[in-house]
Amino acid sequence: MNRKVIIDTDPGLDDAVAILFALASGRFDVIGLTTVAGNIGLDRTTANAGGLLSVMGRSDIPVISGAATALMRNNIDAIVVHGDDGLRGVQLPAPASPHQTDAVSWLAKTLVAEPSGSIDVLALGPVTNIARLIDEHPEAAGRIGHLIVMGGAILEPGNAGPASEFNFASDPEATALVLHSDIRTTIVPLDVTRRVRADRAYVEALRGNIAGDTAASLLTAYLLDDKTSRPLHDPCVMLLALAPELFGIELYRLSVNLSDDSDAGGLTISVSGSPVSVAMQVDVPGVLKLLASGFR
Repeated sequence: MNRKVIIDTDPGLDDAVAILFALASGRFDVIGLTTVAGNIGLDRTTANAGGLLSVMGRSDIPVISGAATALMRNNIDAIVVHGDDGLRGVQLPAPASPHQTDAVSWLAKTLVAEPSGSIDVLALGPVTNIARLIDEHPEAAGRIGHLIVMGGAILEPGNAGPASEFNFASDPEATALVLHSDIRTTIVPLDVTRRVRADRAYVEALRGNIAGDTAASLLTAYLLDDKTSRPLHDPCVMLLALAPELFGIELYRLSVNLSDDSDAGGLTISVSGSPVSVAMQVDVPGVLKLLASGFR
């Protein structure tokens, strides 16, 4: 029986590929997509989420919009990578159903309605929705089975600041609240995601059905500026959820930089930090093979 999952997301090119994999692989029971501002603004991330469901003929899965702003800071974005539309011009069909609003309330209601621990949350963007859930509905948040988050950098340089990764830099206060919570949480940092890369040959080999064709178009757009390969950040969350044996997990005590400097949201290993499970190794051929298999 497939594990029930909620995908919290800000699509975004690599988010979109991760969502397509989750829907196409037949290995997840996706019960909802909650959206957050991140790579681009909330209206666009929500529309893109609905468009991906339309591609896959899954209008039965609800899209629920969430946080339009970070908890305490001005938003940042990644338009330079993902384009003004989040998909660098790749066209998706219109969402088949109107989206709902108030992701936090929907998350709380959904988690309370199911047995405790039976729903995992796969977080691909800033964790603002999850932090608000913890703050406003702590009992419901405590019912999450496993929270897997793409975010952070441990030994790798950052991509938002010298040592800060974009998702965590987008909302440092939310990151700290999530990582300091009692929810079973695993983060997948740049240390792993930068090693899992798609080149043009890999991308073209995904084609052959609607999910693979769409994923290939998205990844082709992601190979901007004639790059020979691009890291598959967000799909690593789905791959870890599906095949944890392909990753090496280590426990670190981590603190979150809450300053206003260029490394806000960065992680520091500290004896006073909170214990967090971190994916630090990956079987690259194994996860690339698994990802490709989900589109066939």
